[in-house]
Parts: sequence; C-alpha cells; structure tokens
Amino acid sequence: MKEDNTNNNSDTFLAKWLEGEITDMELKSRVSKDDFEGYLKLKKGIAISNKLNAPIDISFDKIKQRLAKKEQKVKFLNTNWIIGVAASIVLLFGLFTMLDTNELIIETGFGEQKTITLLDGSEVILNSKSKISYSKDEWQDNRLLTLEGEAYFKVKKGETFTVKTNNGSVRVLGTQFNVNATNDFFDVVCYEGKVGVKTLESDYVLLPNDAVRKINGDASESFKIQEKQPTWIAGESTFKSVPIRYVITSLQDQYNINFDAEAIDDSVLFSGSFPHNNLNMALKTVFETFEIRYIEEEKRNIKLRY
Repeated sequence: MKEDNTNNNSDTFLAKWLEGEITDMELKSRVSKDDFEGYLKLKKGIAISNKLNAPIDISFDKIKQRLAKKEQKVKFLNTNWIIGVAASIVLLFGLFTMLDTNELIIETGFGEQKTITLLDGSEVILNSKSKISYSKDEWQDNRLLTLEGEAYFKVKKGETFTVKTNNGSVRVLGTQFNVNATNDFFDVVCYEGKVGVKTLESDYVLLPNDAVRKINGDASESFKIQEKQPTWIAGESTFKSVPIRYVITSLQDQYNINFDAEAIDDSVLFSGSFPHNNLNMALKTVFETFEIRYIEEEKRNIKLRY
C-alpha cells in the first residue's frame, strides 16, 4: 500500500509540473533521479510534438485535456496512462534519432580542408569555410547532397549523383569535378567524365577541361581550363578573370582575416594565384598588381586603399 501511495504522489507531482504549478526544482526534490530525467524527456517530447504536423499531436492533445481536469489528475495518471506516455516517448525518441542521424553535415573552418568518403565510396574534398549535407538513409536510392562553398568530387559510377547549391545543380554518373557556390558566385569545372550543370536560365553539358561560371546574376559563361585538378587542393587558390571581391572573400576564408575594401574598386578583374601558407606573400600577390595598399589597422583587420 505504501508503494501505491508513492506512485500516486509521483503521478500527482508530474501532473502539477506539466501544468506549471510546481517548478523543475520542486519536482526534482520529490521524485527519483531516474524519474525526473524521464519526465524532462517527456516534456521535451510534448513540446516538439506540438510543432509537428503529425498524428501524434492528437495523442498529446488528449493527454493535455486530461491534465486540465485538475480534480481528476490522479485518476487519469494510472498505469495505463503511464504505459501510453512511455509508448509516446519511445515514438518521439525514434523521431529524435531519425532527425539526429538522417542528415549528415560536414563543414570546414578557416584555412581547413577535409576529405570525406561517402557511403558509395565517392570522395569529396572540402575547401575552407565550406559545408556539405546529405541523407544517410536515402543515399542508396538517391545520391543527392547540398553544397555551400567549394568542393572537389570524385564520384563512383552508379546511379545519378547530384550536387545541389543555391545557384544551380550538378548531375553526373561517375566523374571528377569541382564546384564553387558562394552567394552570387557559381563555378563548375569538369576534370573527368561528363557533367550536367543546370541553372535557372540554362543547361550545360561539360566534358573534361570544360568550365561554366555565373557571377553576380550576369549571364553564364563557359571557358576552358588546363589544370588536371583544382590548385586549391595543393595549397594555392587560382582565379581567371574574377572580380577581386571574390578573391578577397577567398583570402578571408583561408586566413581568418577581415578586409575593409570600401576605398577600392572591388569589381576589377583578377587573374592569378595566392598561396595558403604565407599571408604576406598572398597579400602581395593579390594587391600589389593593382597598386592597392594593405594596412593592418587592428589584429587580423586589414584596410585596403590606393
């Protein structure tokens, strides 16, 4: 009988806590540690379920309706109710697991590169300040990933492999290619095989040494390249007739520095390279060609001026 009373008291405390009548600390002081942790998970599950358009909402609505009848709280919090709540928790944890593990996100920091082997054996090399994400559960049936930034892909032959960006998408079967997609800059280069590129305005099919680029909303342009792979993989960023503002962004991503470029014309075109392991040399290579002075006014904050 004593054990039954204890269970009833715990149920009452739980009901009052869910109603907001007692605080977390008050509940914690009146129930066991394991029960308290379980109740926290239940409350989190109820909060999340309210935001989801799923049938589980109905179950929790019923629970809250029962809890609203204060004079009947203990009556509704019987063994069957607890079992129902436990089942709901299991369902919600299943949902949490799915949300936690279904999408895999990999990103790099300033000046960092990462090599990732995908589930099909394809390889991705991420440049600095870049990110890819994809669904592990759906990968076998749909080789689709999202890219923000720049990456070099070595795709194993198989079903269609799609790289989605904010600027357009790239579709291949098995090939090697590079994609750089940052805000209003979109650049795709094919190094091996065949690459299909789709933007809002145009479709392209790229063969080895073909490239297509779209900058700042202007019309897409195609051109040829000579390199066998992106130079950034070997520690050097290379540009061909690119507005210098994008070169400045690349410098920031590689060296974790900030530029004040208000005093210069950042639309002038730059063709050349800068190293990833020597900041002074990188600054000299990019700016001295245009007779742009670079002055570090504060630590890692550089003022550009003529």
